[in-house]
Amino acid sequence: MSQLTFSLNEYQSKLQIFTGIEDNNVKLIEELGNVSIHYDGNVIYIEGEHPELAHRLIEASFKVIERYQSLDVYDVQKLYDAVKNNKEEHFIMALDQIIARTHNGKPIRPKTLGQKVFVDQIMHHDLTFAIGPAGTGKTFLAVCLAVEALKKGDVEKIILTRPAVEAGENLGFLPGDLKEKVDPYLRPLYDSLDTMLSSERVERYIEKGIIEIAPLAYMRGRTLDNAVVILDEAQNTTKSQMLMFLSRLGRNSKMIITGDLTQVDLLKNQESGLKIAIEKLKHIKEISFMTLTSADIVRHPLVIKIVDAFEKG
Repeated sequence: MSQLTFSLNEYQSKLQIFTGIEDNNVKLIEELGNVSIHYDGNVIYIEGEHPELAHRLIEASFKVIERYQSLDVYDVQKLYDAVKNNKEEHFIMALDQIIARTHNGKPIRPKTLGQKVFVDQIMHHDLTFAIGPAGTGKTFLAVCLAVEALKKGDVEKIILTRPAVEAGENLGFLPGDLKEKVDPYLRPLYDSLDTMLSSERVERYIEKGIIEIAPLAYMRGRTLDNAVVILDEAQNTTKSQMLMFLSRLGRNSKMIITGDLTQVDLLKNQESGLKIAIEKLKHIKEISFMTLTSADIVRHPLVIKIVDAFEKG
């Protein structure tokens, strides 16, 4: 059993933030580092077989608190992933980047190293693929960057689309007109826009044609110039749909394609257009392919464990 100490001389006023509600942050660090932690006066004591990782995690935690005056179990989990890969300094620097602000002025930052790379790839490529599990922020970050480009005048419109795959339900048997049948598939896109612009402004932009939210079939036969075009749930496209969509790319436009190859809802005899596109286009250097993992999930920490469990089969 080894022991390391961490001095609180600089951070005494931050101790309560560090420990968290009912010591939840400390309990998580103990679990992740397989250590025992207690604090007395100006010193935190870390005991375990290998307390070095936990010591670095504590040090990184206080650096985050210094910058943002907050720390919760979600932050601790992400810091732990960075520390494991010896990238905690890169992670803390990534948090400094404000990529957008909500309509209420709240800053939006990358919350993981994977998200930071994803944002950078979008900024430097006209066509970006992002593949990863639910909860990694693929769609939300893409919408954030699209709205920022619109606000700055870099583009004239935003087009958001999804394939309307029935996933066990037949659209023809659902009540309502086409819009009422399709809107449930597009709701996550509306939610992301509402965060950035407010629902009233989103509706106004939709009425003016500045923002368009539509099923993928509506993209056929169009050339999309001066726009950010986002294809969400791309794993549910067929080969022909994916080719149709990619060939819409116009002048001064960006395309962002997101999907999760573990969540394909196509018929068994249909191969995912997203999978085919990755295989056929991976050699083109102007196209970015970004893979996000369970380490980039920014929902409840339990979601990470669930995704990992399913990936292990």
